[in-house]
Amino acid sequence: MTLPLTALYAPGDRPDRVAKALTSGADVVIVDLEDAVAPSSKARARDGLAAFAGHDAQVGPALQVRVNAVGSDWSDDDLAALTDLPLHIGVRVPKVESAAAVHAIAGLLPGRGIHALVESALGVERAFEIASAGVESIALGEADLRSQLGLPRGREGEQGLQWARSRLVYAAAAAGIAAPMMSVYADIADTAGLAASCQAGRALGFVGRTAIHPAQLPVIESAFTPSQDDVERAREVIARVGAAAADGVGTVVLADGAFLDVAMVQSARRTLALADRTR
Repeated sequence: MTLPLTALYAPGDRPDRVAKALTSGADVVIVDLEDAVAPSSKARARDGLAAFAGHDAQVGPALQVRVNAVGSDWSDDDLAALTDLPLHIGVRVPKVESAAAVHAIAGLLPGRGIHALVESALGVERAFEIASAGVESIALGEADLRSQLGLPRGREGEQGLQWARSRLVYAAAAAGIAAPMMSVYADIADTAGLAASCQAGRALGFVGRTAIHPAQLPVIESAFTPSQDDVERAREVIARVGAAAADGVGTVVLADGAFLDVAMVQSARRTLALADRTR
């Protein structure tokens, strides 16, 4: 699967919710052993991972497991449980603050895709270091970051996150990994707020978003799916720039006055890939 737009968290101690998540239409399902699971239920959630020992990567959504933070009481057991799962099941690591932390996980889980969550100001400052450490993706954990920075919940706190969000987009691009997904939008009932936040994130360079409820998935997919105008423009960019390159011309000016060069083809190709995935 390429260019996922939606990822849905499901509490690992609730197999019924995990089962629903797997049929929700989400591109990625994240089985959560961390925030969604009370300390008294950690072992039960971890034991439930055994159900995915035979998971088929070609059937249904991609699968990740969010483990507890390294250094917590549960981390070692979480990572040990993952060693029995197929390598295509990724590990989502919370509270990452350095490349060394990524390398440590890679040493314990060789060959497994690592998805790093940055949840602190220090992690944001080291975003490129983390993105360059061999991870498949990098994303913000905004609840903890809001708390550390003293930002309000909901829409009121969105403005204070803009710099950190942009920092992650730039870090991912500089490291040559996929554009990050946005963090969860915690107010399930506020679909208008979710849509507005997704549009703002798309304008910053994010592609897709994680969710905590299936009802959020259509809103996210709609916000990040290119419009027909976007698709037509992307096709024109690729056709016109490609023809110019063949003629030995480095730049093109479209009918609307937009200036194009070869570097813009990458963005156009991503637009077409996003459009194709929804057909």
